[in-house]
Amino acid sequence: MSKLLYIQASPRIGRSASIAVAEHFIAAYRAKHPGDTVETLNLWETELPEFDGATIDAKYAVMHGQKHTPEQLEAWRTVVRIADHFKSADKYLFSLPMWNFGIPYKLKHFIDVLVQPGLAFSVTPEGAYQGLVTGKPAVAIYARGGAYAPGTGAESYDAQSTYMRQILGFIGFTDIREIFVEPTLAGPTANADAVAAAKPKAAALAAAL
Repeated sequence: MSKLLYIQASPRIGRSASIAVAEHFIAAYRAKHPGDTVETLNLWETELPEFDGATIDAKYAVMHGQKHTPEQLEAWRTVVRIADHFKSADKYLFSLPMWNFGIPYKLKHFIDVLVQPGLAFSVTPEGAYQGLVTGKPAVAIYARGGAYAPGTGAESYDAQSTYMRQILGFIGFTDIREIFVEPTLAGPTANADAVAAAKPKAAALAAAL
């Protein structure tokens, strides 16, 4: 039995195109993998630590091989708990809208807590980075008001999917599958049309995951 961790990064819930496609994905996934567990992590309902003070000092203590102070240790335990929870999954699903060409700040906050030395990546004696979350597939569902696919002329504005590929690759993911829900703001039926067009791909990826 495997665990699929669904990380939801849109606050719009019932009005979210990315969530609508993700819910279709999950329904298809449950049908294909009835013995698996699906856990939803709604980042808008998740308490994340501020990454400052004792927390950031604890990070640099890890990087420099120093012992934590009691205050740093307590702060670091929260970070470790979040990273361990993330790494407990076997498969991952992300749904996120494009905000200002990038990702929502709640998701960035989660990533900034998660991507830590010794937890999500390590550094070799030669100074090379190595991801520690390996051998696991991830699916990312991106909703965007405009169109940013190759050939649109707006490809360079897509800091949403490019960042997700980069950061997931950095921590060890090599199997990253993507679904693009776009353009959702091109007309009165654009959102519904984009969601409808993305659902078959979502179902196919869910069955194959």
